Amino acid sequence: MIRLALAFAALLIALPAQAQQFINILTGGTSGVYYPLGNALSTIYGKALPNAKSSVQATKASVENLNLLEAGRGEIAFTLGDSLSQAWTGVEEAGFKAPLKKLRGIAGIYPNFIQVVASADSGVKTLADLKGKRVSVGAPKSGTELNARAVFKAAGLTYADMKVQYLPFGESVELLKNRQLDATLQSAGLGVASIRDLASSIDIVVVAIPAATATAIGDPAYQSAVIPANTYKGQPADVASVAIANFLVTHQGVTDETAYVMTKAIFDNLADLQAAHAAAKDIKLENAAKAMPVPLHPGAEKFYREKGLVK
Repeated sequence: MIRLALAFAALLIALPAQAQQFINILTGGTSGVYYPLGNALSTIYGKALPNAKSSVQATKASVENLNLLEAGRGEIAFTLGDSLSQAWTGVEEAGFKAPLKKLRGIAGIYPNFIQVVASADSGVKTLADLKGKRVSVGAPKSGTELNARAVFKAAGLTYADMKVQYLPFGESVELLKNRQLDATLQSAGLGVASIRDLASSIDIVVVAIPAATATAIGDPAYQSAVIPANTYKGQPADVASVAIANFLVTHQGVTDETAYVMTKAIFDNLADLQAAHAAAKDIKLENAAKAMPVPLHPGAEKFYREKGLVK
């Protein structure tokens, strides 16, 4: 018996230990939309992938997320569509020193709206009124900041025309409340917590981005859109804006099985995502595989084939 027990113990020692699987979800700032949705995804993946340890990382969002994915320092990330296109082709001024060819698509999700919000006492009512004003454009080289560059250029403005500050959403709101900032540009889902917080504290103006400006950007990723009336307190009418699709992406090192489960779990648990943030109400299965700027991960592609969305 002793000899048998020793032999069994030796066999156990010889068996390779199963490596712990990690699902690190790369999001954005804690006052944006990516972060609460990332936390909801973490809970979903904790159930769908019981042998994996799921975690959420707050980041500077799109550009940082994509660089982290390429380096294998995350398994799934939120990103804006224009940042994803620029990462795939390697646009250095956007923050990508070389093409990020390890990126793979999981799903198209909800649209970001470029939301320009000013304090009512700043006198800002149009984009042209931003000249000479203190304007926050998001963290440097973030997806929001790249959106700001595109919109202002199309509107005939440059950063030199304004007193630009590179601040995340939450910090921008605090400075606006304290009259240390005049306006902020935030690229996020409708009803983003930071702007709701601002509107509940001071009188605001949601500044229109006219359709002509959207067209002048010259990038099909940017589409004319409308921020519906009463999205925020003190916004009684519809406001013209620009929308950009958001995506969830992974990298080629993630196994097909894991990518399949991650993709399926999103659409099996949409109610949980919608409970985390209203922006998730715009996540539609029928649109998930459309206009993806990078190749679909084979695991995600398998799921969409099963649903008849990819032939």
